Amino acid sequence: MTLDLNNPADRKRAYRDLTWGDHGFLRRRFANHHDIGGGMYRENQPSPKRIAEWAKMGIKTNINLRGESPKGYYLLEKEACEHHGITMIDFRMYSRDTHSAEVIRAAKELFESIEYPAVMHCKSGADRTGIMGVLYRHFRMGDTIEEAVEQLEFKYLHVRQGKTGMLDFFFADYLRYKKEHDIAFLDWVETVYDPADVKARFMEQWSGNPVTELILRRE
Repeated sequence: MTLDLNNPADRKRAYRDLTWGDHGFLRRRFANHHDIGGGMYRENQPSPKRIAEWAKMGIKTNINLRGESPKGYYLLEKEACEHHGITMIDFRMYSRDTHSAEVIRAAKELFESIEYPAVMHCKSGADRTGIMGVLYRHFRMGDTIEEAVEQLEFKYLHVRQGKTGMLDFFFADYLRYKKEHDIAFLDWVETVYDPADVKARFMEQWSGNPVTELILRRE
């Protein structure tokens, strides 16, 4: 069913989806806000109230790493960004899968083209913002991958023991290769990296963790 926010009943449904269906009640007092540097911030899923606070902070761009959705949380986010003059960009990422070389290259191009200051977010602000935080620190700020992987730490609520550890495994795979070959990260991505192979090798060594996969179920 397509929600129409001009319809009071649909607006109520959208807020119910944001608050209960999308666990927004857990984020009311905790935005998982962090300054990545260079005018980029990372957070969890924003409410319209939080987007109004972004506007007061001078935020110009909102990168939504969850992708487009017909659900209430997304419709309210889009409406709030339009209301406050914040450019919203849907850039779909995944917390439990590998990403193609095209997506990684597109992330680099995105960081080079948007207006700052900016915020990027996923649902919890832990995993998809984590991998994008690493890419941002490397491509935009010039950090080495060894330095940038700090963006995938527990202080951001990233848990590497679950399938979300695939993100850590991806960067670790590059660093292992780099020990024996003098190769830049993007060159490795475009000439050596095989997403299917990296995913398969991660799954072979992953033992499973019911806490992260069942209790802390993430997108």
